[in-house]
Amino acid sequence: MRRSTVFCFSAMMMGIAPTWAQSNVVLYGLLDEGIERVIGVSQGNGQTGTNYRVGAGTAASRWGLRGSEDIGSGLKAVFTLEGGISVDSGAQGQGRLFGRQAWVGLSGDFGTVSIGRQYAMRYYALLDADVFGAGAQGLGSIDPGIPNARIDNAIAYRGKIGSFSGGINYSPGRDTVNSNSVAGSNCPGETADSKMCREWSVMAKYDGGNWGVVSGYEKQYGGTAATYGGLTSPDKTDTRLTVNAYYVKEHARYGAGWLKRVNDGMATPTSDLYWIGAAVPVAGQFVIDAMVAELNYRDSPNAVRLYALRADYLLSKRSMLYLGVANVSNSGTLAIAATTNPPATAPLAGGAQQSIFTGIKHTF
Repeated sequence: MRRSTVFCFSAMMMGIAPTWAQSNVVLYGLLDEGIERVIGVSQGNGQTGTNYRVGAGTAASRWGLRGSEDIGSGLKAVFTLEGGISVDSGAQGQGRLFGRQAWVGLSGDFGTVSIGRQYAMRYYALLDADVFGAGAQGLGSIDPGIPNARIDNAIAYRGKIGSFSGGINYSPGRDTVNSNSVAGSNCPGETADSKMCREWSVMAKYDGGNWGVVSGYEKQYGGTAATYGGLTSPDKTDTRLTVNAYYVKEHARYGAGWLKRVNDGMATPTSDLYWIGAAVPVAGQFVIDAMVAELNYRDSPNAVRLYALRADYLLSKRSMLYLGVANVSNSGTLAIAATTNPPATAPLAGGAQQSIFTGIKHTF
């Protein structure tokens, strides 16, 4: 007897009327690749040089599967599996097959409850105001945690009532992979310790139609001496608080925000990140993206300012060509690069650096 027949018979014996719904599964993705020139790269001897490489420009490449099944009574079973791709080499990103997202949950009028590897709520809090995007020359150059706001073992809720929306996330073990980086920080947690490697985050948003105000907060707890980023015990934490706003007029989008971070893993733990940006269509199929951002460490001379400008040419709804330039100016002992593309290309401490990038992006 086939397994489905056995299930139907068992269900009817228990007085349950089995129903079969069709699952809707979508394959999607984004491929972004180009050529970059980086000027002002430290050569390790007090001198600087110029690097050339291939990498992603406007957004990280990815592929994924998302699906839903109507299970009745207004409920849907939903899931997402999404992995990063290094198009230049074909390697998978984030040190795992589905390193960007891997979760399953239930969705209805109440919102969505989900379990798995997911975005922290501060990701959603920044999504509308960070109009330049999470590309190589964006805010991720200043704060690598912005484009890597993903949490393992997460239990999350997101919902909306009228113009208000929000969410909450909790994880007993925020990162199970050890890649000695922000994308794999070696903090698996799930121990009897009430704080080790825990994470929680919240966000709240008001959308007034063509404008909105958003706030988000996240707190990550440390792990062991092997945990990346200096959070070497559960008593050390890394918090981010953001308040930002956005405005949309026709097809143009403007955003500005502030992010306060207190990271016990650093010698100067408190910093403030400010930014303002715009994405404005111009003649024909061109879009101009621009951003100015500044990061300041309190009680320290360390600071960095980022200027970024990009021209996009829309070949179609799914494909575009682009040319971007970025400049960073460091002060104090900071040596933050103008781009997030690997391999690392830090400037001299307190120095400047420029990135010029041209490439193509296609979504499917």
